[in-house]
Amino acid sequence: MNAASALSMKPVAALVLLLVGLSGCATMPGWISSHGPSREQVQERRDNARIQGIQLVDVDDALARKLAAAKKLGTFDAVFPDPGANSYLVGPGDIIEVSVWETPPAMLFGAGLFDPFGGSMTSSSVTLPGQMVNADGMITVPFAGRVLVKGRTTQQIEADIVKGLRGKANQPQVLVRVVKNNTSNVTIVGDVGKSALMPLTPKGERLLDALALAGGVTQPINRMAVQLSRQNLTATMPLDAIIRDPKQNIQLTPGDVVTALFQPQSFSVLGATGKNEEVPFEAQGISLAQALARSGGLNDNRADARGVFIFRFEDEKLLGPVEATVKTAEGTVPVVYQIDLRDPASFFVTQNFPVQNRDVIYVANSPAAEFEKFLRIIVSVANPTLTINNNMQRLFQ
Repeated sequence: MNAASALSMKPVAALVLLLVGLSGCATMPGWISSHGPSREQVQERRDNARIQGIQLVDVDDALARKLAAAKKLGTFDAVFPDPGANSYLVGPGDIIEVSVWETPPAMLFGAGLFDPFGGSMTSSSVTLPGQMVNADGMITVPFAGRVLVKGRTTQQIEADIVKGLRGKANQPQVLVRVVKNNTSNVTIVGDVGKSALMPLTPKGERLLDALALAGGVTQPINRMAVQLSRQNLTATMPLDAIIRDPKQNIQLTPGDVVTALFQPQSFSVLGATGKNEEVPFEAQGISLAQALARSGGLNDNRADARGVFIFRFEDEKLLGPVEATVKTAEGTVPVVYQIDLRDPASFFVTQNFPVQNRDVIYVANSPAAEFEKFLRIIVSVANPTLTINNNMQRLFQ
């Protein structure tokens, strides 16, 4: 071997020794460009992260099911009791009309008339002027006095008036009609065509009837949720889930408030995936498996399947006792969930793990990908002539 060959071998030998030494390292030098930390770097900071209040949690099937159950929205048919047959109840502010019939000969509400062909005749019915129900829930009927109508059906009011006229009118019969409904209404607000106040009728209006009356929703159905408030109960469901399940299109009751909510939910995906971007998802929610699929899946040339992380501010109650010094105003704590996709069972876990709004999904680069980047840098430094020649060849191709 001549001297020139010996000199040319020195850089190569040094390069080999350097690569052999680095092959035993867990991580590459920090000055190499990267999308984010490697799996090892995240795990190395586990103890330090605990001091800072950030939890690193390994996800298994039990945890995934627990999170899914905690974030599952209650269905309307389970939260709100069935009101049964819809019977309109009169309330203060309603305007009602009372008509009274008497069997001839009429004694109280009849009017004598003259018929040129048949002689005299007697009118046996009268319709009283419409009157508004007072704040105390009473109306006044001649000869029957003050009658309580608040919280009663028209049939019950009719029976009370007949009872009050018995012995005064000749076999009276009474018809009560609600001329204007001012109390038995449902309020519809939110992202609808026009906020409205819907009066209820004995037909029994339902949830989708209210949305239709308000002109429908203003955003895509799969991005909308409906919130129903009834007395001290409030529940929310995705609109498309209500449409798919007729049982959730429940019957409304007086005083209900229906709110259409536009929910522009999204998650961000970073790292070794098919694409790095913010991805919107439906109001009904998606699983981690769906989220990874929508982001193009893991990059086979770069991804570390053991290093799939979900960064989230989580409800402290779902994590059990934690020593968290970092807490948001809403009472949530920072958590990093880790999933190992090298384990085939983890694919079942990803189907149960719920993705929530503002989640950050990060897939770390594999050690081999980091080593390959470092190797390219070393080769370009050790043999610049080869790099220049390759670049020149690409230029003139």
